[in-house]
Amino acid sequence: MRPALPLMLALAFGSVCLAADSLPPIQDGKVPQNLTELWGAYDPRAEALEAEVTKEWEQDGIVCRVIRYRIGTFKGQPATMAAFYAFPKGAKGLPAILQIHGGGQSASLSAVVTNAKLGYASLSLNWGGNKMSLADGKVYDGPNTDWGALDATHPPQRNKANHFAGPTEPDAYTLDAVDSPRNDNWFLVTLAARRALTFLEKQPEVDPSKLGVTGHSMGGRLTVQLTGIDDRVKAAVPSCGGSGDFTGDPATFPGGAVSKRSPRDLATRSENPYIARLQVPTLWFSPTNDFHAHTYNFAYTWREVAAGRLGFSISPHFNHRHNDAHSLTATLWFEQHLKGAYQLPRTPEVNWDKAAPGGVAAFTVTPDADRPVKEVRVYATADGHALTAFWRTVPTTPQGKAWRATVPVLDSKDPLFVYADVHYETPEAYRKIPTNPGVGRSETFALSSRVLALNGAQLAEAGVRPSARRDRMIDDGTHGWQDWFRLNWGNPTLWTVSTRKVKDPLWRGPLGARLAFEINPANDTTLYVTVTRNAWGAFGPGTGDYYAAVPLKANGGWVAVNLGVEDFRPVDPKGAKPLTDWSTLTDLSLSGHASVVKDGAKVSLPSVDWKNAGATRIRQLRWVGGQYQGDAPSAPELSDAERTQAFNDAIKASLEQEKKDRDGR
Repeated sequence: MRPALPLMLALAFGSVCLAADSLPPIQDGKVPQNLTELWGAYDPRAEALEAEVTKEWEQDGIVCRVIRYRIGTFKGQPATMAAFYAFPKGAKGLPAILQIHGGGQSASLSAVVTNAKLGYASLSLNWGGNKMSLADGKVYDGPNTDWGALDATHPPQRNKANHFAGPTEPDAYTLDAVDSPRNDNWFLVTLAARRALTFLEKQPEVDPSKLGVTGHSMGGRLTVQLTGIDDRVKAAVPSCGGSGDFTGDPATFPGGAVSKRSPRDLATRSENPYIARLQVPTLWFSPTNDFHAHTYNFAYTWREVAAGRLGFSISPHFNHRHNDAHSLTATLWFEQHLKGAYQLPRTPEVNWDKAAPGGVAAFTVTPDADRPVKEVRVYATADGHALTAFWRTVPTTPQGKAWRATVPVLDSKDPLFVYADVHYETPEAYRKIPTNPGVGRSETFALSSRVLALNGAQLAEAGVRPSARRDRMIDDGTHGWQDWFRLNWGNPTLWTVSTRKVKDPLWRGPLGARLAFEINPANDTTLYVTVTRNAWGAFGPGTGDYYAAVPLKANGGWVAVNLGVEDFRPVDPKGAKPLTDWSTLTDLSLSGHASVVKDGAKVSLPSVDWKNAGATRIRQLRWVGGQYQGDAPSAPELSDAERTQAFNDAIKASLEQEKKDRDGR
């Protein structure tokens, strides 16, 4: 028997709906032309929620529920949303966090339980309609999300038209019978999220004046839209989503991917007008190389958001995920702005010294002077390709209460992008807090500055001159893994470490060179070295992954590895061309495991557990022999089909990594 709960009415959603539609029909073909017209007089509190609890249990002092609530009535049929809801047993008046999942995902029980353990009530939407996993590994088999006459689930879906990325022409599953921005699924899911806020503010466990929202990937974009349109949100952390559309001049503001949207779409379907409306503390939580939230687009579209309400947490080198220090910052953002339990330092500033002598590109970082700083790091790149750029770590020197960094420039005609990370010691109260799968605890947390984007004309006008030189030594090992990003670190099989340093012209491989380095295995094992050629069309058409399986004999010290292009085989042999040179590499990875494509399916290659996985190091990573042959080819614009394929492949890879996160910790 389902328990009777305050403010929650258990109703039969399958009954015939007699209520009026939640949104009035389009009149005289007059479709919305801006956000004011799009949302009009819509009131997310106006209709009864008709919420029900379909499953309830307790775990570790946390009350967990599967609930459904009425999104609304559309084309005469009810639409309902399933979700996980959790809160500490017996708690009242808590701040609440709404969590919105990304593409191909589902509502996250671990997210709401983790939030509950941190002292929040939390709701995770299942807007995509996928199966919901329970804590015991079983799949929830009760009533799920049902969009009724519409279909705003994540593709693949019953509606073959993708109204997240595609057009808004009418079909059997759209809201309007004319081409309308209300046929956009981003609009529909944002509306459902507004109703989720209504659910939260009605719960006795929740303080309705303290509602926060976060989401990853597509959920990150939805977080931005919800925060921009609903003033009940008091704090927001969009993860890997919400960078908006670039509408500027690339010659003046470099790096942005110029939008192809129509003026109406820019005013109604883009994140841009939502970004312009942000009025509450919002943390930009996205890594440097995210495929879904382009760093350079963000630098342009978010530049007018007031500094007083905007924070930054930018993990260097990562794509579609974060390092542990920056993940902790996201937690502290809610601790400050929803609980008042912690006060973060002020956002650091980075400024370009245009008058620096000697023709150098010099920058000054100014952190919060009232808080002890653990470390200041400056990252810079001259690569206008946001997804594959290598961000160089630039040494900093303290000068009073500021830090100084000089960025070597290879070609003064290239753009320059710069930002800073300031690390602080983790407060004692947050050293052992619960985290989600794939996120570890951290001894520091990091706040980032804005990203500065300078074009070649600006650098030339300031007299900046080339000062950098090519270097065959990619990584001598003296700085640990600072130029790499690590995944499943310490797992004896799944550990992976990757860098884009081989793409940077400073360290790009000469023709005919061999790749050499030393590594320290504690046991006889196999090392998989993987390179990616031309990810995201960074150098033109054609891409591919190649691997080399290297047997290693442990000797109690360093083992030498020496590889030529002939040692690398294609991960997917179908239609693959041999790797012939290093000039168009975008990624280099080392791992204890690898997979290849056989008969259209991924197959794991034989692997041996690494006894010292977490202590693995390399040194003297370098190019041996060969000759430099000029610059690599420049990148033409990807076709729509190529970009869509790359985007879908990136989503698939991200979902595969999330599974490794769950299995690997």
